[in-house]
Amino acid sequence: MRSKYIKAITAFAILTILLTGCGNATKGNKSADQTSSQNQAQGNIEEKTHFYYTANESGSVSKVDATTNEVVDIITEADGAPHNVQVSPDGKVVAYTLPPKMTENQSKDKNMDMNMNMNGFAVFYDTDTGKLIKKVEVGKHPAHIVFTEDGKYVLVTNNEDNNVSVIDAKTYNVNGTIAVGKGPHGFRISKDNKYAYVANMGEDTISVVDINNNKEVRKITVGKTPVTTGITSDGKTLVATINGENALAIIDLSTDKVEKVAVGKGPAQVYIEPDDKYAFVANQGTEDAPSNTVSKIDMSTKKVVTTIETGKGAHGVVVSPDNKYVYTTNMYDGTVSVIDNSTDKVIKTTKVEGEPNGISYR
Repeated sequence: MRSKYIKAITAFAILTILLTGCGNATKGNKSADQTSSQNQAQGNIEEKTHFYYTANESGSVSKVDATTNEVVDIITEADGAPHNVQVSPDGKVVAYTLPPKMTENQSKDKNMDMNMNMNGFAVFYDTDTGKLIKKVEVGKHPAHIVFTEDGKYVLVTNNEDNNVSVIDAKTYNVNGTIAVGKGPHGFRISKDNKYAYVANMGEDTISVVDINNNKEVRKITVGKTPVTTGITSDGKTLVATINGENALAIIDLSTDKVEKVAVGKGPAQVYIEPDDKYAFVANQGTEDAPSNTVSKIDMSTKKVVTTIETGKGAHGVVVSPDNKYVYTTNMYDGTVSVIDNSTDKVIKTTKVEGEPNGISYR
């Protein structure tokens, strides 16, 4: 995201299997060896470690163990400022966008325009080994990156080129670009892999992109400075953060009717939890007047049910697949807030690196 707009696990409970003696092992005609093998297999599944990743604009990507909420690895980037991050559907690859890094003073002089007009990269790492897989040149000032759920493609919005790069997720070749609106930024892809919904910050619209046919099929006007989007599992309802109006737009895709829900100041990212019951909006505010809240919206009533206090500059947000935990990056604190979704309370604050922006969990 351009700085002139917005400067920009689950705490897993390990189940203990209690063995209660040989009598129980033989009960139900199961041998002790069979029971041991089954328990071992079950334990292997239960003990799988999950991680979340943060893209830190200070120049790194943090890998955090979702069980301990401790940083276990850091990818350091000397050549850019990681902005957004996503883990592949199979969990094997972590990808992030890498626009050129700007110094503190560049936003005030001509060097900012020079940097904004340089091509950036989509960077891919192996999640197990931490080794670089590929660094792919894309367009000018790449913003968000998203995998299709079928694992075929990776899409990247190029904020200064007004288009989307389409990358083959197997070969890492750029298949081409799709023209969209002005200032494309955050987006999500429908579960059926057919459409991407791209927030165009520069023209107050959402571009609906037909991925299979590589074209924009329509635009939906949603309000002043949309930042990113979310889409329900059935593909019927779209949401978009409207930064310039401190609102979340909820769009019926059968009619393109837009309803707006007031949230906190300077909303950045939105994430719809896996069961589609709630949407979470991270309210960033500005660097001079940071906000520090997450708005929880009931998708059935289209109302904010609670506001959760986090760190300064709440920006990125993601929900664990079991709906138990919500994770929010706090840009101006350099932290991640871990929220218990059942109590709406922050239960852990994890220190990452400077200016954490995007976040992804797998």
